[in-house]
Amino acid sequence: MKKILIIGATSAIAEATARCYAKEGAMFYLLARNEERLASLASDLKIRGALSVDYSLLDVKERANHEQELLRAKDTLGNIDIALVAHGTLGNQGACEEDPEVALLELETNAFSTIALLTRLANIFEKQSHGTLAVISSVAGDRGRASNYVYGTAKAAVTTFCEGLQARMFKSGVHVLIIKPGLVATPMTEGLSMPAFLVAEPALIAADIFRAIEKKIDVLYTPWFWKYIMIGIIHIPATLFKKANL
Repeated sequence: MKKILIIGATSAIAEATARCYAKEGAMFYLLARNEERLASLASDLKIRGALSVDYSLLDVKERANHEQELLRAKDTLGNIDIALVAHGTLGNQGACEEDPEVALLELETNAFSTIALLTRLANIFEKQSHGTLAVISSVAGDRGRASNYVYGTAKAAVTTFCEGLQARMFKSGVHVLIIKPGLVATPMTEGLSMPAFLVAEPALIAADIFRAIEKKIDVLYTPWFWKYIMIGIIHIPATLFKKANL
């Protein structure tokens, strides 16, 4: 029986991942901003087989509340076998270019809050000497592109932070999984012009996350082919990359 904490629990990928574990009779503690959606998800997970589902409200940008909410989750669950950090926004790149405050808000949501939460979670996991910290980053962090370099900057920071965290937590027997989805059909990407053949459903991403946690994989590109797409993008010479419409 897994005891699972999910931050950003009402995101499409988080919900789909939670359903994978509900079938196994897991216990959940869910954190997100929308109480109505949290209550609905809790009911859904119980119907699907979850042993228990508790939840609380958390705006990740309010860092002063992080400690009390994480401790409440730990006290409720006992130990935490899996913590999935899944919150985030896909901001407007143009607005970020116009206003530095908008850019900094995107970094706060997608990088600084994640790093703050992971710092506290790492200390909890280090003391219990087991478990998995699974963190949703993005392929966007592999190379800065003109179309989304503020979002990409945030995800690059998360990835680098987690790489260091992997080395630190390995000594304590704690697994750190960096999750790098490509294009996913979620409310966050609704309305964007995306090649249909590259867009994955949240359930597919969730199944990959489930397997990666069980197999203790370090870095997950999902779907799998994004690993090779990003290898290609990373190795485009800078002189050509600047001219590319990416």
